Amino acid sequence: MDYETVFSTVSVLAMLGWVLLLISPLIPKWSDRISGYAIPSLLAINYAAIVSFFPVSEGGYGSFSAVAQLFSNPNAVMAGWVHFLAFDLFVGAWICRSARAKNMSFLLVLPCLPVTFLFGPAGFLMFVALGTLRSVVGAGARANDAAV
Repeated sequence: MDYETVFSTVSVLAMLGWVLLLISPLIPKWSDRISGYAIPSLLAINYAAIVSFFPVSEGGYGSFSAVAQLFSNPNAVMAGWVHFLAFDLFVGAWICRSARAKNMSFLLVLPCLPVTFLFGPAGFLMFVALGTLRSVVGAGARANDAAV
């Protein structure tokens, strides 16, 4: 396996998905289809091929040292990279869909996307916190309006 070619190909594919998410307010249906399903599916097929045809014989998931040993193998590193790209893009697309469903301003959601791309779970947490804060502030405003 030519690791550099695979790395470049899957990385460019994922970046295309992230660019589509950044312009998703302009093309929401296409962004959902491409960034939310098509590209993560292509990355998942690539991931499945890597783990099926290029197995790793050493390491495992039972301890930190076993995981460290696992990721000393280039096949496992490539599988991990593709896994990261697929899942983070899928979560980024979910964030955009969820925000649209909740009528959240894209400007509020926008900072969550690069954080999700770079730090996965932290971006998801940022979006959840933003949604929670928006609900709490919105509930407080509705309560104040009702009291007046």
